[in-house]
Amino acid sequence: MAEMFPKHPNLVGGYEPLLMECDIHDMRVEGEVPSALNGSFYRNGPNPQFAPRGGYHLFGGDGMIHAFHIEEGKISYRNRWARTKKWHLERNAGRALFNPFDPSKQDPSVAGVVTDGLANTNVIWHAGKLLALEEGHAPFELDPHTLESKGRYTYEGKLKGPMTAHPKIDNETGEMLFFGYNADGGISPAMTFNVVDREGRLVRSESFEAPYASMVHDFMVTSDYILFPIMPLTGSLERAMSGLPVYAWEPDKSVHVGVMPRNGSVADMRWFTGEAAYVFHPMNSFSTGDKIFCDVCEYPQAPLFPFADGSPGDPKKANANLVRWTFDLSAQTDTYQRQQLDDLDTEFPRLDERRTGLDYRYGFMAADSKPKNRVGGFDMLCRVDLQNGTRDVYEAGPGVAVSEPVFVPRTEESAEGDGFLLAYTYDANRCASNLLVFDALDLKSGPVANGYLDHRIPFGFHGNWRENMAS
Repeated sequence: MAEMFPKHPNLVGGYEPLLMECDIHDMRVEGEVPSALNGSFYRNGPNPQFAPRGGYHLFGGDGMIHAFHIEEGKISYRNRWARTKKWHLERNAGRALFNPFDPSKQDPSVAGVVTDGLANTNVIWHAGKLLALEEGHAPFELDPHTLESKGRYTYEGKLKGPMTAHPKIDNETGEMLFFGYNADGGISPAMTFNVVDREGRLVRSESFEAPYASMVHDFMVTSDYILFPIMPLTGSLERAMSGLPVYAWEPDKSVHVGVMPRNGSVADMRWFTGEAAYVFHPMNSFSTGDKIFCDVCEYPQAPLFPFADGSPGDPKKANANLVRWTFDLSAQTDTYQRQQLDDLDTEFPRLDERRTGLDYRYGFMAADSKPKNRVGGFDMLCRVDLQNGTRDVYEAGPGVAVSEPVFVPRTEESAEGDGFLLAYTYDANRCASNLLVFDALDLKSGPVANGYLDHRIPFGFHGNWRENMAS
C-alpha cells in the first residue's frame, strides 16, 4: 500500500499531487472560446507519484503534462505523467526510490542507476517534436495528441549532456538556441551552448567553463548576443554528501554574466560582474548598437534554497521585481547597470514571442497583490506596456491563484500584443482548476472564456502553445 504524503508546504493545498490521469472530451465553458484559437496549450509541473524519500523539494517531483486541445470553440483536456525511467522503476516498486536533491537518501536497490531525469519543468513544440524539459537531462519526447511518452530525445545522438528547460526560439530563423549546465555529468562549472535549426537538426555545439558551479535556470538571447548569467546559487556534491544542501546561496561569489556574440564563439565570451542577486526567468532581451538590455524578474536572494550552512534564507528577500540590466560593450567597465521597471512582486514573465531577442513593447507576468486569503504565490495577471509605463491587471479574486500566462497571437501577421492570453487557475473555493482565455490587450475586463475542470492542476512551472493541432 502506498504511503501517505507528508504535510510538506509543497505537497498540500494547490501543490497537492494529482494521482490520476484522465481525459475530458468537451469541457464546460463559460463565455465564448475565440474561433481564432486552434491548437494545444500544454503545461508541465512536478507531480510526485509516491511520498518522497527524506525531505522533499518542489523541483524534485515527477513531471505531469496537462494538455488543453482547442478547436472550433471547444476545449478537450488530457493529463499524463512523463513516464521516465525513474517513474517506471518507482511504479514497479510501489514506492519512491530516488531523492534528486539528497543522494544519501536513495534506495539501495537503485545504487548506481542512471536515469533520464524528471521531465517536470517545461514543455515546448519545435520542429515537429513535443519535448518535456528539465534542466539536468536531455529532453523527453511525448506524442502531441495523446501525450504518450516516447522517451529521451538526443537529436540523433548528437546532444551531449543536459538541455536547459528554457530554450529560445528565434521567430525569424526558426532556430532553437539552448545551453546546459553541469554539462560533464557531475556538479561542475562545465557548460555547453547548442543550436537546433528549424528542421530539428543539431547544427552547433560548444563547451566552456563558468566562473563557478551554479544553478543556471535560464539565459538571455538577442539578435546579436547570447548572455549566460552565473549567479551565486551554487552547487556542490561534496557539500551534499556531508549532509549540507547540494544547492545553496553563497552571495559572496557575486553575479557573473558571460556575453557572447551570436556570430562568434565561446572564445569571444566577455564577462561582466554585479552584486549578488538571482533570476529564474528573464522576460526578454534586445540589443541596440553596443548596448544590451535584459528585462528580468530579479530576487535579492535566491528563494526556495538555504545558505551553504543549511540555514534558511530571508523570506523578505524571496520576492522578485521586474528589473532592466543594461550592458554597455563600448564602456571601459566589466559591470552592468540596474533599473527597476515595476514595483509589483512578479514572476513567470512572458511576451509575444515573435519579438524574442528584439526590441518589444508588451510583457505579461503573474503578480502578487499580497491577499489575506493566500492560496498560492500569485493572484493577478499583468500586462506591462514598456513604451508608456502602464499596466493592465486582472485580479483572480479571493482564494484563487494564477499560473504563468502564455501569449498566442491572433494571427501570425497581427501587431505585437494583439491576441490571447492563456492561463490556468487553482480555485481553493471549489478545490479545482479553470482555464482562462483573455483578450491580451484587455485583461482588466476579465476572461472571454472560462473553462471548468472538476479537479485541480497542481501548481507547476511552464507551458507553451502549439498552433493547429491538426498539422
